[in-house]
Order: sequence, then structure tokens, then C-alpha cells
Amino acid sequence: MIKTSLLKANAVSKLYPGERTTGVKNVTLDIKPGEITAVIGASGSGKSTLLKLFFGLISPDKGEIRFKGDRVWGPEEKLIPGHDEMKMVTQHTDDLNLFAKVWDNVATLLPNTDLKAKKEKTDNVLKQLNMTHLATRQVVDLSGGEKQRVAIARAMVTQPTVLLLDEPFNQVDTSFREALQQDIRQVVKDTGLTVVMVSHDPAEVLSMADELVVIKDGEILEKGQPRNLYKQPGHLYTAQLLANCNVLTSKQAKLLGVTSKKETIAIYTDYIDITKSWVGKAWEVKQVMFKGFFEELLVQQDNITVRALNKEQGKYKEGDKVNLKAWGYLEY
Repeated sequence: MIKTSLLKANAVSKLYPGERTTGVKNVTLDIKPGEITAVIGASGSGKSTLLKLFFGLISPDKGEIRFKGDRVWGPEEKLIPGHDEMKMVTQHTDDLNLFAKVWDNVATLLPNTDLKAKKEKTDNVLKQLNMTHLATRQVVDLSGGEKQRVAIARAMVTQPTVLLLDEPFNQVDTSFREALQQDIRQVVKDTGLTVVMVSHDPAEVLSMADELVVIKDGEILEKGQPRNLYKQPGHLYTAQLLANCNVLTSKQAKLLGVTSKKETIAIYTDYIDITKSWVGKAWEVKQVMFKGFFEELLVQQDNITVRALNKEQGKYKEGDKVNLKAWGYLEY
């Protein structure tokens, strides 16, 4: 079943004259309900501008933002900017009451007309985000990542239709980040919440998003399911955003067994097989970088440097001679 548009940008432009940051230009984008849409792009590409336009924090120069068919009002038309059925979480947590408890910070956004419902909703959102153990802690005593989780809980407790996340996991410790992402995915599945997030981390968008939108210089370059864009990115820009990749000329790529008539070849680090070389000219291991469950090798031949992923830790050391062969590649 094809989902209808919930939130839509219709030929929207917002430019910042005199600045290097261009904003967004002629962007048309449908946000489907009950899904996580991730917007990725280089710094200054217009990601955060698009999020602010959706929320109504800024007004477009051209075009319009529509929510459920109605135009989203900008700050010139609304006393308190921001759409009532949306909540936005940024990297900043300045609006938290540092000397109040986590539970009170979350509960304060709910009315006191029904105290039982207020308690149930607050307890429920803390449980959904696995934060019950933080309920009685003062915010001032929390880490930056824990404060970020409180900010997300505050946004979710009012049960918005759309949750907008601007680099939401930047300050969250790596050990908790994946769990928090899974929690949000589960909330989306259970409640039908619609999430639009901006991120620079490929791991976040590939594991969380239902739809991926790539933006460059204020314009949408391509969009699609994360798995499809990773395997077949239509642009080199997308490939470089989503993974570590080697960008070579077709002549250089021949050293990896690639024959192509295209000028530019991109090869993900995990698309390269490595074997030890006992005879003949080969690649030399210049650096071995420990990455946890794998290593990344920096290898060189004829002033050509390539990165390759190695899962057999300890097998290679600096100065070793190796053979490389690409089993997959992208052409541009």
C-alpha cells in the first residue's frame, strides 16, 4: 500500500544572501507518515535549513510547506514559532531545567488537568527510551549524552505527530547510541510516529531510516531506501557520504582488476580482497589501523594509495607486500 504524504515541501527555496551557506533551492519532498526519513549531506548543504522550514521556525522565500494539506505558518504569522503537532530536538539542551529531576523535566510539558494521565505518559516515555533509571537524577548531574536523551523524551511525551531530529545522537555515548536508535525505531513501529532526522553519520541513517534523502548545495540529489542507495548510489557524492570509499581513475582501478570505460571508479573498502604476495610487484602496507572487530589497511603502489578492510586482525603488518583485487565497484 502506498502511503500518502503527511508533510510536504512544494518547490521550497530559502537563500542566505552574502553567506557561503546557500540554504535550500527549489526543494520538493514528501514525508510519508509512520516512517523515519533521514536527510544527509555535507556541512552547509541545507539539511538543518530544511528541517527548520518543516517546523515553521523560518519561512521560505519561495514555495510552501504543507502539513496534512494545510500550509505551515512561519514566525511572521505565529507568536510562538513551530507547528503545534510537531516537536524538534537539536544538538542543544539549553531548555532543560538543570536543577530539576529528569522525571520533572519531561512531565512539565504535560498539563495538570489529569495528574494520573500525566504520570502514566511520563513513566511510559521514560520506559520506551530505557531511561527509567534516570528518573530521579538531576539534569545537572547527567552527561551530555544523557541530557540529549532527556531532550528527546521531552519531545516525545506530548505525543507529536512528527518528530524532527537535528543531529540527535552527536553527544550520546557510542555504547548507548545504537540502543537509543533501536528504541526510537520501536516507538515509530508501535505508535506510527513520523520522524525526520538530519545526520552526518552513515551508521545512523543506514540502520534507522526507511527513506534516505541526499542533499547537495541546497538541492536534492537523490533519494530512496538506504540499502538501495548504498549498493547503487547514482552519484559519487552519495557513495562518499555513505561509506569509506576509494576514488580512482579507470587507469588506477586496473591495478585492482577493474576494467571500465568510465572515467571515475569508486570502490568501498570492504569491496577489496587482500592476499599476501610472495612474488612480483605488489601493494605495500603503509599503515594498519585498528577499528575494533576489523582493521583498515592503508596500502600503496606507484604513489597510488588505497584503503582496504581486513577482518583477519594481526595478519598483516607495515611493510608487508599484498595483492589486492576488487570484487565490486561503482562507475561514474
